[in-house]
Amino acid sequence: MSHWRALIVLGAAQFLMVLDTSVMNVSISKLVEDFDTEVTAIQAVITLYALVMAAFMIVGGRLGDIYGRRRMFFLGLAVYGTGSALTAVAPTLGVLALGWSVIEGLGAAMVLPAMAALVAENYRGRDRAVAYGVVGGLAGAGIAVGPLLGGWMTTYLTWRLVFAGEVVVVVAVLLCRRVIKETPRIGPPPRLDGVGAALSACGLALGVLGVLQSGTWGWVQPRNPPFTVLGFSPTLFVIGAGVAVLVLFTHWERRRVAGGTDPLVHLTLLRQPVLRSGLLSLLSQNLILLGLFFTIPLYLQVVQGFDAFQTGLRLLPVSATMLVASTVGSRLGRVAGPRRVVRLALATLTGAVVWLLATIDPVIDDAQFAAAMAVLGVGMGLMASQLGNVIQTGVGEKERSEAGGLQFTAQNLGSALGTALIGSLLIGALAQAFTTQVEGDPRLSPEARQQTGVALEAGISFVSTQQVRSAAEEAGLPPAEVDAVTDSYATAQLQGLKTAILATGGITLASFLVTKGLPTGRTGEAQPPDTDTDTDTDAGTDTDTDTDITPQG
Repeated sequence: MSHWRALIVLGAAQFLMVLDTSVMNVSISKLVEDFDTEVTAIQAVITLYALVMAAFMIVGGRLGDIYGRRRMFFLGLAVYGTGSALTAVAPTLGVLALGWSVIEGLGAAMVLPAMAALVAENYRGRDRAVAYGVVGGLAGAGIAVGPLLGGWMTTYLTWRLVFAGEVVVVVAVLLCRRVIKETPRIGPPPRLDGVGAALSACGLALGVLGVLQSGTWGWVQPRNPPFTVLGFSPTLFVIGAGVAVLVLFTHWERRRVAGGTDPLVHLTLLRQPVLRSGLLSLLSQNLILLGLFFTIPLYLQVVQGFDAFQTGLRLLPVSATMLVASTVGSRLGRVAGPRRVVRLALATLTGAVVWLLATIDPVIDDAQFAAAMAVLGVGMGLMASQLGNVIQTGVGEKERSEAGGLQFTAQNLGSALGTALIGSLLIGALAQAFTTQVEGDPRLSPEARQQTGVALEAGISFVSTQQVRSAAEEAGLPPAEVDAVTDSYATAQLQGLKTAILATGGITLASFLVTKGLPTGRTGEAQPPDTDTDTDTDAGTDTDTDTDITPQG
């Protein structure tokens, strides 16, 4: 048991880092009430958290190289705990944003890359594959348990206790710091690339901001943006600006390498097929998971009318099967190889999506829904069991913090894309289906159709049918037409949900394309990672002699 103490500490930190967002998502209505604000303000706070994490993850990984991964891990935890404490007592929305979005986000950006590298340093061979499987399962479990824990706390106590509990966990982890080991550094530490850090943070922040706000601003036609560009929504322009800054960042990094100075990240790492495929697979995993975890709670809470705790209970099978599958998957990967396990996971996720589509009905079948959630957890657990190990053992010892920064940047980008893209598709499909239903319903008069069309042009939200009924009654429609509008919206709700879930299925199938570079050999074999012959001066030359994968392709 003592052998796994380090994993308990590192796994607790991983679970803590992913718990917050899922807790906040089910507590939005209570936060609106407590701070006397609007839903959009709370969504902005959640968006800022994702922005801070995505923008500073690569920087956090580089700081681990400079000051030591163990030191950065525990310093980041202390920062994170400070943010949690401030969040727990936040008297205003501004203090909430400072504590949760900024301070906790910065703490997570320091902790996560160091945590990924420390797993590799504390475990070798087969134990490392098991460790990454457990850590991956805990990450998914945090996403799944968050709604249950947050829902129960919010419904029966207060959401503030979740953050107070996080402080207790952080203190406990800090007291166990002796169990984490780190290999002493050989040679001088690298220098921080300040310009590269600023460019990467700015580029990623702009890109993530554009994607996250697409649901509010609209992709092309402006929906509710703060400004327009030549009459168009600013979304694509903001994303384009982020891409332009990132292109400038790559040129700057190449210039530093050519000049013999330390870059923020060695871009030649991305030429390695194993690492590149692992990062793209991780991005896909989080895109699929967060897309579904945006859609499914809407079905449970808005369509079925369940409260936060009841919603969390129905998501529990995902957490349970994900933990089991991640443990089994790490063993399976040693026999079948990561590529086969990831493709099996994607096939399982496809089956789960098909099953979910069959369960999205006006009246929920709890048994069928629980089974679909369990299958979803199996697929996610199998996928999570492989990717952390693939990414970290696909590089040499010196590049592990850089790989960790890239790993969690890909994870947060996937999460942002999942919420934004699937959310946009959901709202777009809802509007289209509602328009079609209203136009084809003979019970509605031309005047009622016109009133509904005017309301749609002003924007549409995913709300309950009772809210639609009340709005129709306030508009002065006769009872028969109120029923017709309500029925049309109820049908459009289900069509919108199914379209969004179907889109995650399409992304799942497309994800098979990025698995080509994953290792096919058994894990646990002491073979070096695949390296690119055309590398930077000091990139990819320090290979790990205890590598867990046999890279192919």
